[in-house]
Amino acid sequence: MSDLFDSAILEFNLGNFKKALALFGQVLEAEPQNITALIKKGNILGKYAKYQDAIVCYDTALGIEPKNSLALINKGLALHYLERYNDAISCYDRILQDKPKSALVLYNKASSLVRNNQTSQGLEILTQAIDVDFSCKYKARSDADFEGIQKTNEFKRIVL
Repeated sequence: MSDLFDSAILEFNLGNFKKALALFGQVLEAEPQNITALIKKGNILGKYAKYQDAIVCYDTALGIEPKNSLALINKGLALHYLERYNDAISCYDRILQDKPKSALVLYNKASSLVRNNQTSQGLEILTQAIDVDFSCKYKARSDADFEGIQKTNEFKRIVL
């Protein structure tokens, strides 16, 4: 089984996602609780915009390991792409309980808040993300999630 898993990881890392998806499927038939395989399968499904299917993988992983940050952040992203912003924010909040200074999670939460028309809260969280990792400032400038507020003085004050 280890060889099959290693092959799946190799194909994933090489960008051969269809082949990796099939291999992770085989791994999960033999080891349905393999958290890494579940998360990687979810990642691939997300790349193909099959967000609902990806969420099933992440939920299965979270059923085994409820505080798995990787499953939570990826589930949050999938929910964000489905425009289920409140659910995405809930995923990010669960991670922030244990990792309050995670710039990536703070940034993603800010994106979901802004998309959910909670702009002032989103900008507050974006400021926190920038305080942790200055590169978030540059990322936000060209991020489509912030496109609707890029011309506002509040946004400019934070990222320029």
